[in-house]
This record gives sequence, structure tokens and C-alpha cells, in this order.
Amino acid sequence: MAEIKSNAASVEFRNVTKVYGKSKVPAVNDISLFIEAGNLVTLLGPSGCGKTTTLRMIAGLELATSGQILIGGADVTRLPATDRDVSMVFQSYALFPHMTVRENVEYGLKFSGFSKKDTADKAKAGLELVGLGGFGDRLPSQLSGGQQQRVAVARALVLEPQVLLFDEPLSNLDAKLRRHVREEIREIQQNLGLTVVYVTHDQEEALAVSDRIIVMNNAVIAQDGTPRDLYDAPSSAFVADFIGEANIFDCRITDVAKDVATVELGPLSLKLPARDQRPGPARLAVRPGRIELGSAGAPRTLPGTLHKVTYVGSHLEFVVDTEFGAVFAISTTVDAQFEAGQKVGVGFCEHGPVLLTG
Repeated sequence: MAEIKSNAASVEFRNVTKVYGKSKVPAVNDISLFIEAGNLVTLLGPSGCGKTTTLRMIAGLELATSGQILIGGADVTRLPATDRDVSMVFQSYALFPHMTVRENVEYGLKFSGFSKKDTADKAKAGLELVGLGGFGDRLPSQLSGGQQQRVAVARALVLEPQVLLFDEPLSNLDAKLRRHVREEIREIQQNLGLTVVYVTHDQEEALAVSDRIIVMNNAVIAQDGTPRDLYDAPSSAFVADFIGEANIFDCRITDVAKDVATVELGPLSLKLPARDQRPGPARLAVRPGRIELGSAGAPRTLPGTLHKVTYVGSHLEFVVDTEFGAVFAISTTVDAQFEAGQKVGVGFCEHGPVLLTG
């Protein structure tokens, strides 16, 4: 029985720019990145930020205007898609409706020099890998959306590419199915040690599947780091608000000593990692789940008035009016006794506030 092997390779961009036609506005502007072999890295950002163009340049479906693209250390900048050892899973699945599931998975293998037996064995192994071993004789129309997506993954995996690319793979699935399929994709990637580049605009999806996340905005890289790095220590208000939600406060740094900043926020004085910031006006971000509501006038809190209290099942959501504007907070203590109009104190968890650097 044939097995699916990993030929995982690194991906590198060196000062890559992409400009379409006569446009003077780059779709991707002078970006450099390195993706280690065997990692799943997500390109995350709003529509038009350049993430899909970046993915298509890895695939060879778009050629860079300038700069270098390397796969496994080899320069592929000018190579067409047919000469790059990559496979892509599209948002639309792109299955042939008149072919069976098995024939869809075998399709690429037939043009890759494999014997008829090897083609059949690899297709069988690919379908078993994605949990569809008994579905080979069905047509795509006889499968659910999640099953069709898994067929598309199997078709890409059997080619044993150096890099596997996903373009918004879960956007056509409902929320519960998205969670299930993303877990399957992550498990397969880890078990086989694949290099995967994954494009999405869904922040939760990116946090759940990634070794690293590259956040893009306006054709450049806004921040690159692990999911925890980006969630706990965003570099800018854009990253803070795009990955999850964040309250942004204007504050003032009064002193910096040994990489610790003394920060004034209304009546509060906070000691925070300085992150190379100097004394003067600054901004800090606080996640809604790292805000604690207490009694009005409690020490180390900002005074506020509850504007709205919303019960959403698993948690309570609060909007608090303060001198710094509306503050959004979340509490998993769903039986907390708070009511709209109530005076409260807005406090921060020990590792809640973080200074923004950009």
C-alpha cells in the first residue's frame, strides 16, 4: 500500500513587490519573510491587504514584479506554476463534478508519471488519510461541503508537494463544520510534517491552526509572530484590533528604567514592559477578557458607568462609559450582579495592558 510522504521545504521572500499592469499602487510592497519547512504559517488580514496575492506568487499563479522567491533554497521567482512543486486547495474546492471522488484524487497523479497501480494506491491512501476511505465511488454532489473540502485536500496531498497552499479553505462551511475541518487540516499537517501556507481573514481560525501568523495590511507585513505573541503583545492598534478585539487607551509614559515603563492612565500608574518606548504620549491595548469590573471607587481602577450588559450564554459582555471613552469587557462569570446604569471600577488583570509600538 502506498503512503503519503512529506517533501516539506522552506519558503522565502526577499524584498518581493507585485504591481498589476500599469497601476502604481502595489498589491504587495517590498515584503520579506521566511517560512521554515514543516511549519503551518497563516497569512491573515482584511480584504485587499495582499495576502492572496502573496499566496498566488508562491504558487506561481502570479509572478513577482521585483524581488526573489525561494522554495527549498531554490530560486523559483520566474518559474511558472507547472514547474513548482506546490499544490493548492482552493476556496471553491474545484472538484470535477462528472468524476468520482477517486478519479478527482487521481487526476493530478495521472500527469505526474506514476503507474496505474501507484496512482490507484496513492489515491486510496490519500482518501483514507482524510477519513474518506469508503467514498471513492461517489460523485462530489453526493458529499457534504466538509467532505468535498477533504477530497480537495486529498487531491493536493497525494502529489506530495514541497509546499501545500490553502486559499480561504473553510469560508464556504458553517461555523461548527469549520472548527472540525480546521482541526483535521492541522492534524494532517502535523502528522506528515508538511509545509503549509494558509490564507484566511478569520482571526480565530488563524489562532487555532498556526505555528506562526503573518498579519498583512495595505500590502505590507504589519506583524509576524506566534499566535500568542500577536494576541498578547500586538505591535500596533491595527494588529491589536484585528486579532481578537482590544480597547485602545491614550496614556503617557513618565519614566523608563531597565526596560520597564511607568505609565500614567488617568488615576492609574502602571508598570509595563517598555518595548523600546520612550517617555511621552503613548497608547496601550487591553483585551476585553483582561478587564475586571469591580465596585465603584475600588483602588487601582478607572471610574465608569455601565452602559450595557449583554448575556450571550457562555459569558457576559459589558460596555462601560469612562473618561477614556467606551470600554468593552467580557466576564465568564455569567451570574455576576451588574446592571446598566451602575457605577463601577474598571481594573486590569496583571498581564492585561500592553504598550503599542506602532
